[in-house]
Amino acid sequence: MPDQPVKCLVWDLDNTLWRGTLLEGDDLRLPDEVREVVTTLDARGILQSVASKNDHAPAWRQLERWGVAEYFLLPEIGWGPKSESVRRIADGLRFAYSAVAFVDDQPTERAEVAFHLPDVRCYTHDEVPGLPHRPEFTPLVVTEDARQRRRMYQANARRTAVRRDFTGPDQEFLRSLELRMRIDRATDRDLARVEELTRRTSQMNATGVHYSDAALRRLLADAGHEVLVTTLADRFGPHGAVGVVLVARKEGVWQVKLLATSCRVVQFGAGAVILNWLVDRAFAAGVHLVADFRPTERNRMMEIAYRFAGFTTDPCACTTVCDRPDEADTQHLHLVPTPRDAPGTIRVTATDLFPARGR
Repeated sequence: MPDQPVKCLVWDLDNTLWRGTLLEGDDLRLPDEVREVVTTLDARGILQSVASKNDHAPAWRQLERWGVAEYFLLPEIGWGPKSESVRRIADGLRFAYSAVAFVDDQPTERAEVAFHLPDVRCYTHDEVPGLPHRPEFTPLVVTEDARQRRRMYQANARRTAVRRDFTGPDQEFLRSLELRMRIDRATDRDLARVEELTRRTSQMNATGVHYSDAALRRLLADAGHEVLVTTLADRFGPHGAVGVVLVARKEGVWQVKLLATSCRVVQFGAGAVILNWLVDRAFAAGVHLVADFRPTERNRMMEIAYRFAGFTTDPCACTTVCDRPDEADTQHLHLVPTPRDAPGTIRVTATDLFPARGR
């Protein structure tokens, strides 16, 4: 467990994050090395929170004065057991307890957390300066999404609060978000997140195939393939990279080897929007579409999306030029494209990826 990545570090405050005790009226100080640890972990995509026995209002004001309050999600500042605070933070973030760490200067507090939450890793205040050098706090790859992770969680919290109070139809709520989608060719800096999407997305993955970094780089270098990455944002902030499409361009046909979207944007209909955009572009280019689909235990929603878009198993001669997938149970779904209307709830911007014929 020591080398398993930490996804969230929970800080005690008195004599841990800051020097001094708030309720004793001490002249509090935030050491530069502690501030540097906070900003370094944040830049790596490691979320942070607070579990402190203090009065909430004055403690939070102190963090705001130093300009660090924004770094701490779901803070638990009160008088209950620290283990319960850490538990609520982990559950609120939907993290396994083994992905959470806790730092406190008091041995009794660390022991209390360790007893009730044995999977949570505990550290002393003296270990704080060295935390960024430990393997569990050092991700192998830091993606652009990782650097934006805290902001995405904060944006989602605001979005969720507004949704809870919204009384109109779902379509009206989606329009109120001012959703903006961008579809671009992937670049080298996108590949880590693209690989992650192919590996971690199962419900909204058309084939369930994981593309390694090396495989993606080969496709990027191949003029006959397009590796497309989709990002999404709204008025509350970024959702980050939420979709990947791998397309092989053949004579008269585009073969969609993979369509995968993050499950967290299913509620916005992101997969259908990407698919309809691709269908519209294929119509403009005057080609058929063939989509690889491999049924799994979890991707029934993706099959429904393809069927709803008009893909069928009807035979067509164009499939003879398509690459045969390695997985024997992969189907070729076929579509003769027709023009598609722009989505009503998401504004799509895309690079001019494909040559178009006149309509």
